[in-house]
Amino acid sequence: MDWLNYHHLLYFWVVAHEGSVSRAGEVLHVTPATVSIQIRELERSLGVQLFRKSGRGLALTDMGEEVYRYANDIFALGRELVDMVKGRPIGRPLLFRVGVKDALSKLVVFKLLEPHFKMTEKTRLVVIESDMSRLVANLSVHKLDVVLSDTQLDPSFKVRAWSHLLGESPVIVMGTKKLVEKYREGFPGSLNRAPFLFPTEQSVLRRSLDVWFEDNDWAPDIRGEFDDSAMLKIAARAGAGLFAAPAVIRNEIQAMYGVEPLGILPGVLERYYALSVERKLKHPAVVAISESARKLKES
Repeated sequence: MDWLNYHHLLYFWVVAHEGSVSRAGEVLHVTPATVSIQIRELERSLGVQLFRKSGRGLALTDMGEEVYRYANDIFALGRELVDMVKGRPIGRPLLFRVGVKDALSKLVVFKLLEPHFKMTEKTRLVVIESDMSRLVANLSVHKLDVVLSDTQLDPSFKVRAWSHLLGESPVIVMGTKKLVEKYREGFPGSLNRAPFLFPTEQSVLRRSLDVWFEDNDWAPDIRGEFDDSAMLKIAARAGAGLFAAPAVIRNEIQAMYGVEPLGILPGVLERYYALSVERKLKHPAVVAISESARKLKES
């Protein structure tokens, strides 16, 4: 039977946390040479390489990242054991690891995640924002419990996962009071040649807007394109142009950026999905989010 040397694992865990052997030595009050020996012993016993050179420091290999995740859980459980023996309050929160597609509105993300904070069960939320390729890869190896996206899982990803529709929202046009008053009459036809701020072409909302304007044979005067939705709204607050956003976060946008609603774009919807490796959602936080998100509608 193979036995794990937890002393070696502790040295590995500190090096991974500190990012270098020398800093780990300072934390552990031993020489860097001692730390290096312990790490080599762990790698030899496991039969894998845990670190690789990265500039002047060290970086975890893919296997090193997996071992580090287990080490985190092991030492957290050890601390809980000590607390229990000493009579201190215990109770490990349920870890809830959420991946967020980088193009998704942060206000929408928070609205989707908000039910998590109201759960009676104690949970600890970890949110990771990245591109879909990285998120799906992490989801497939159970580094994430769920991925929030504005699109279903693309079939090009060779991953056994499911797309669960959480909810949808109409899309509303907003802008400064001056612009809203100017283009209110005849809306939505008034948007033809109106000054507009668009998300970049990678955005699902951008593609929806392009199709909507083309179907109506109208053309906006595009004054700017933004990858960052917050920067787009800052430009809109300065009067640079009108913009479109999910109606479900209209109140939050008004409060934060001082803009006003002009009107709903007929037939344009934003949809939100939870991507998971489970056909049926099981994680209690994901279930809570799913049940709440289905009630999304413009208030």
